[in-house]
Amino acid sequence: MIGDVVGEPGLEVLERRLPQLIRENSADFVVVNGENAAGGFGLTAPALERILAAGADVVSGGNHIFEQREFWPVLDSEKRVLRPMNYPGNESAGRGWVELEKTCSDGRSVNWTVVNIQGREFMTPLDCPFMAFNSLKVSLEKAIILVDFHAESSREKEALAYYLDGKVTVLAGTHTHVQTADERLLPNGSAYITDLGMTGVLDGVIGMDAKICQDRARSQVLYRMEVSPGGKSAVQGIIVEIDGESRKALSIQRFSLY
Repeated sequence: MIGDVVGEPGLEVLERRLPQLIRENSADFVVVNGENAAGGFGLTAPALERILAAGADVVSGGNHIFEQREFWPVLDSEKRVLRPMNYPGNESAGRGWVELEKTCSDGRSVNWTVVNIQGREFMTPLDCPFMAFNSLKVSLEKAIILVDFHAESSREKEALAYYLDGKVTVLAGTHTHVQTADERLLPNGSAYITDLGMTGVLDGVIGMDAKICQDRARSQVLYRMEVSPGGKSAVQGIIVEIDGESRKALSIQRFSLY
C-alpha cells in the first residue's frame, strides 16, 4: 500500500520505483492513494492511468477526490478508483469499496476487497466511519480486506483499527503525508500503520511548496498551495505478507524509497 501521490513529482517517482518494488517483493496486489496526484488536489483521468500503468490495482481517494469536477464521471465508470464510502447519502459520484478477483504469483485466485473510509476528527464531518464499515456487504470470511482510512487524527485511526482487528487484513492510515513508525500486527491478526506517508517531494512541506506553507502559517492568509517545485522525492508505504488461508497478516514492513 502506497501513501498519497502528490503532483507531478509524485507521479514520476511512482512510475520509476513502483514496478521494481512489485518485482522485488513479488507483490500480488497494490493499493495507491492518488487523491493529490493532480497538482496536489484531486485526480484526473491521465493521472489515474499513469498510476494504474505503474502497477496499482486500486487507487483510493480522500477529502480532495472531488476537487477536479471533470473527473467525476470517471469515479462512476472506473471501478478501480475509490472515494471515501462514508460520504452522506447516495448523491456522491463513485464508490467507496470494490471487490476484485486476481490470480496471485503462486497461481491461486484470490478475492480482494479494498475499502476507502474518511475520518471525522479535525476534518469535514462525514457519516460515521465505524457504522459505514458495518454496512459493507461483503463476506468477511472469504475476502482479504484492505482498508485505506483517510484521517487526520491518530486516535481515530487507532480506534478504528482495533475495532476492525480480525475483521480486516490491513488498515493503513493516509492523509497526513508524514510516515509513522508504528507499523505492527494487532492482537487478532490485522496489520496496522497510522500513516503510510506520501509519494512526492520530501524537501518541502507535506509535498507542497515550503515558502507558501510558511506564509500561510505565519500570516493566516490562505494562499493557494502549490506542489513543491523540486528536491528529493520518495515512494513511501508498507509491504504486508498475508496468509492466504486465514487472511491474517504475517508481517508488515514500511519503506521509503528515493
